Amino acid sequence: MLATFRQDIHAIFERDPAVRSVPEILLCYPGLHAVWGHRLTHWLWTHKLRLMARWLSHVMRFLTGIEIHPGATIGPDFFIDHGMGIVIGETAEIGAGVTLYHGVTLGGTSNIKTKRHPTLGDRVVVGAGAKILGPIVIGDDSRIGANAVVVKDVPTNSVVVGVPGRVVKRGKAHLPTDPPDLDHTRLPDVTVRALHELMARVEKLEQRGNGKPILIPHREYVLEDYSI
Repeated sequence: MLATFRQDIHAIFERDPAVRSVPEILLCYPGLHAVWGHRLTHWLWTHKLRLMARWLSHVMRFLTGIEIHPGATIGPDFFIDHGMGIVIGETAEIGAGVTLYHGVTLGGTSNIKTKRHPTLGDRVVVGAGAKILGPIVIGDDSRIGANAVVVKDVPTNSVVVGVPGRVVKRGKAHLPTDPPDLDHTRLPDVTVRALHELMARVEKLEQRGNGKPILIPHREYVLEDYSI
């Protein structure tokens, strides 16, 4: 447990340039308070003390503005930046080295008592306001853009943008040894990219037809094929 606490503190030093000292982290980071509170409530939950776990979880929600169900599973090196408005559901599973920004929801889409919340792989970064819904899997080293709504599985090493979320494969793999990818300005505009592809194709067809009407064969554009 102490080793996990050290990893949580190290995650803040690694990913937040505003931090200056360990006392500042211990006193002024509600994201850390929420994570440590969850680690306690999760222990109570797994030891069948579920009413106590839910009550303490409710207290932590009141104190931090972050709601984490005690049944959720959270790996080490987890970082919540700012944190206000985050909701993590009962059957959510979060891997190692994950980063969440404020307003993120890991929500369910069913009232059946089964796996109904997302699973996030290792080193996933989820931008502010993003919603990840249902028992889907977000692959390792993926980045979810701010305000995206994700309802389908995301392959490893991908970027997701838009509503509903559209998957864009990265041209260069993000390795586990690389620093966390926190650059939220490098998000592709998949709609504009698709339009450019279509315009270039129409120009080629016009050149081939020499001004004569020609039949344009159907082609389905798959946004997942584009890379950044």
